[in-house]
Amino acid sequence: MSTLPVPAAGSRPQDGSDYTARHLMVLEGLEAVRKRPGMYIGSSDSRGLMHCLWEIIDNSVDEALAGACDHIEVVLHDDGSVEVTDNGRGIPVDNEPRTGLSGVEIAYTKLHAGGKFGGGSYAASGGLHGVGASVVNALSARLDIEVDRHGRTHAISFRRGTPGTYTGPGPDAPFTPAQGLRRTAKVPKPRTGTRVRYWADRQIFLKDAKLSLENLHQRARQTAFLVPGLTIVVRDEFGLGEGGSKGEESFRFDGGISEFCEFLASDRPVCDVLRFSGQGTFKETVPVLDEHGRMAPTEVTRELGVDVALRWGTGYDTTLRSFVNIIATPKGGTHVTGFEQAVAKTLNEVLRAKKLLRVAEDDIVKDDALEGLTAVVTVRLAEPQFEGQTKEVLGTSAARRIVNTLISKELKAFLTSSKRDAAQQARVVLEKAVAAARTRIAARQHKDAQRRKTALESSSLPAKLADCRSDDVDRSELFIVEGDSALGTAKLARNSEFQALLPIRGKILNVQKSSVTDMLKNAECGAIIQVIGAGSGRTFDLDAARYGKIIMMTDADVDGSHIRILLLTLCHRYMRPLVEAGRVFAAVPPLHRVELIQPKKGQDKYVYTYSDRELRDKLLEFQSKNIRYKDSIQRYKGLGEMDADQLAETTMDPRHRTLRRINLSDLEAAERVFDLLMGNEVAPRKEFIASSAATLDRSRIDI
Repeated sequence: MSTLPVPAAGSRPQDGSDYTARHLMVLEGLEAVRKRPGMYIGSSDSRGLMHCLWEIIDNSVDEALAGACDHIEVVLHDDGSVEVTDNGRGIPVDNEPRTGLSGVEIAYTKLHAGGKFGGGSYAASGGLHGVGASVVNALSARLDIEVDRHGRTHAISFRRGTPGTYTGPGPDAPFTPAQGLRRTAKVPKPRTGTRVRYWADRQIFLKDAKLSLENLHQRARQTAFLVPGLTIVVRDEFGLGEGGSKGEESFRFDGGISEFCEFLASDRPVCDVLRFSGQGTFKETVPVLDEHGRMAPTEVTRELGVDVALRWGTGYDTTLRSFVNIIATPKGGTHVTGFEQAVAKTLNEVLRAKKLLRVAEDDIVKDDALEGLTAVVTVRLAEPQFEGQTKEVLGTSAARRIVNTLISKELKAFLTSSKRDAAQQARVVLEKAVAAARTRIAARQHKDAQRRKTALESSSLPAKLADCRSDDVDRSELFIVEGDSALGTAKLARNSEFQALLPIRGKILNVQKSSVTDMLKNAECGAIIQVIGAGSGRTFDLDAARYGKIIMMTDADVDGSHIRILLLTLCHRYMRPLVEAGRVFAAVPPLHRVELIQPKKGQDKYVYTYSDRELRDKLLEFQSKNIRYKDSIQRYKGLGEMDADQLAETTMDPRHRTLRRINLSDLEAAERVFDLLMGNEVAPRKEFIASSAATLDRSRIDI
């Protein structure tokens, strides 16, 4: 924020003559977009660049929703431009009577102009404000449009929103301003469609702003799921793929959102994919042009269509994707609120009716009902109300009531069905919700019982914990030590002022394929959560953690690596904020100790190495420098083989040790890896092991 100089007291004219109409600025046409691009596309970084592409693609998808288009092609050209082609009806090329401009010029130069304001061209669409195409035009150094209609190709170009013609390729070619469309070629009369190619204006967008091929593929796949029968082709000629690779991907799914729901789910199902569809009506007052051309408030009846696919699985995470006229609403809105309320309310009603909840038990909450749920919620209506041009939140209030009513009715019919298969699946869903509620209550009680507020409460902690004396969380460290034998050495090696020790016996429970209840019953998992003192799962409170660093100190062998993975699985699944905050570490104990013969002054007698390669390099260095060492090089198999001084010097003393910080840079990738390596599905893990066997270095296997 800039700071304006403040005049001295009494220096400002009392009659306001220093502030007149000449200080006011009126931005005409697309100038407002270029002046404040963030108002229209959210930002001028990569996110805003992608949003421009979505606006053009969504215009073509709206043609598909209207039943006029079944093929869309997106090309990322090697000169940095983007081209979107569809076989829809084509933008109108005739002149609009009041302005005298062609339909193409109106759509691409006038804010709040288009065919989606209730004129009958689109029953439901993603473009609602009439600013998408014109905003992209305003923020493009060059934009070319070709429309096939009435047996001719009609073309026009723009330079930063100004119509005209170019005499060469690219945005830097000579440009002549001119109004009107050009007819460039003849085409067969049945052929219709629109081609838009634009070069983003680097005067607006940041230098490092770039398109994401992964996001484009994800959006194309998502849209193909939502519009069955639509083919979307993405061709990368720029080289945005991994390692600069180029290629082409095609997306088409005829199964609709049922297939989308199956695609999103990563766990085993406990019920079939349920498909609920219906519609409702509501009234709203909107401005409508009357016969005299004036806007008059008019009450109109709207129709809202609802289409939902959902299924429960054995997992514990909730995956919910919501859409309005195929536009994703990642931050939800009234339709999502209505859906969630309906699921929780209906489950409670049926649970009470079937007496699966005891009288003394409270109702389940929304999180219990949605645990393990994968759902796709879509609504379609004319002129929905979004919060902002980025359309991330639906604001149409009637959507909550209509979705709630439909889902409550359809879901209750499923949960109370008398058909054998449906009844069995419904029973599993209901029992899963009850188990989630009881586990949540048990976890809350466990958290309340374990939290230490003063040093006097340490008596409730596990007896095997060797706590530290300091209450300074930022300084304190908890070492989770493999085995009681290593604990004895670690006690002598630690600094008891700020280093605490918790031994674990053997391999803890694999929590990736165990329930929360089983995890809490496990002595080792329970002790770790209790000692850290911040709870687990949804109730985890990072501020309540008793230690600033959680350090896993295991043997440098295969079993030690397995134990470390099991501990990481526990942290990732039930104490994820610790990992996200960078407070989880892995100790790095040495593998070898080399004893030097007659070391020089200032040279350590013992040299430690942490890998076989480092040992070979170090020995070669000694030979080249004529440094003598004993041939009996010690190979550590475990922490118990070290004495206290060696363990302190190499692994525990902050002045000398090496720690590996565990980070979570890509949450989705981490989820997939943990599910692959530690989850219930054996077949993908077996395939991964078999396919990776050829890359294994057999010399690294501890025999």
